Amino acid sequence: MKNWRLVLIILCAVQFTAFAKKGISCEKKDNCVSTVNTPGQDGDSKEIFYADPTIYEKDGKYYLTGTRNREPLGFAVLESDDLKEWHSPSKNERHMILEKGNKTFGDNGFWAPQILEYNKMFLFAYTANEQVVLAKSKKLLGPYTQKTIEPIDGSQKNIDPYIFKDDDGKYYLYHVRFNHGNYLWVAEYDINTGKIKSETLKQCFGQTKAWEATDNYPSDPIMEGPTVIKLKNKYYMFYSANHFMNIDYSVGYATADSPYGPWEKSDNSPIIHRSIVGENGAGHGDVFKGKDGRLYYVYHVHFSKSQVSPRRTRIVPVEMKWDEKGSVYTFSVKGDNVIVPVTKSIE
Repeated sequence: MKNWRLVLIILCAVQFTAFAKKGISCEKKDNCVSTVNTPGQDGDSKEIFYADPTIYEKDGKYYLTGTRNREPLGFAVLESDDLKEWHSPSKNERHMILEKGNKTFGDNGFWAPQILEYNKMFLFAYTANEQVVLAKSKKLLGPYTQKTIEPIDGSQKNIDPYIFKDDDGKYYLYHVRFNHGNYLWVAEYDINTGKIKSETLKQCFGQTKAWEATDNYPSDPIMEGPTVIKLKNKYYMFYSANHFMNIDYSVGYATADSPYGPWEKSDNSPIIHRSIVGENGAGHGDVFKGKDGRLYYVYHVHFSKSQVSPRRTRIVPVEMKWDEKGSVYTFSVKGDNVIVPVTKSIE
């Protein structure tokens, strides 16, 4: 009888170990922990697990950060010369550029960052406690902190910031607000006071396209993760739609003649989708210009076909084509051009 008990204990231990190696899935953005392929456990390069990623290029180097959802809470950064292989930019195996409790707002839900420069300072926009926040540093690699610990607009919940500078020097804060769903909004942003001009606040658009609401994971309308660029006096907003747990989470774009719209959604959307890039949940990232002058989009995908988290980081070149008839650029990506970034550092 004792031998059978011993056998059962051993079998249970083996099954638990096998499950642990597969990792865990989760349903909340702020409760996902990577238990597989953790970078830094050995000398081999591992995939990167940043969700809602962004890449900033400076002096020939790329800097990658994103949603980590693990201790220590905040944001870490990786550096690369070629977008493929990434490493810590310092002697620290994990280089944190913003940490919970270090003169920063928020104690949970550190999501969706953006790096930009202003007046010889580096700015870091992010989400925490479902509030959009701005921190500053004299150095690109941080640490980013706040003199006054507060969000940009604490009047109501808002997430997923993207600060856009127009040619006339005005700044605009694109972000998400909640109303039985996630909707994209814009307001003029005072870069000196760190506050929006509330009288300019305007919703960009609603859920109007079939690809923005598929049946694979029914939810309230969700449009999020905005990035805005300007080409030939036309504004282009890249955004993600569907719930992030939906296999059809994907990226489309819209155009406008003003930062406030009205926005015309492209019939070419979505441009990043599982049918194109070959992986589920492909979305919520950022557009950036590479050292080669091309546009790229960095985004995340589901961990596997059956598991959402931890979400994997991906990068893909964006093809631009001028539409003479519509006087706009059209955008697309090719699935066989997707870059799988790897690192030996600890994220």
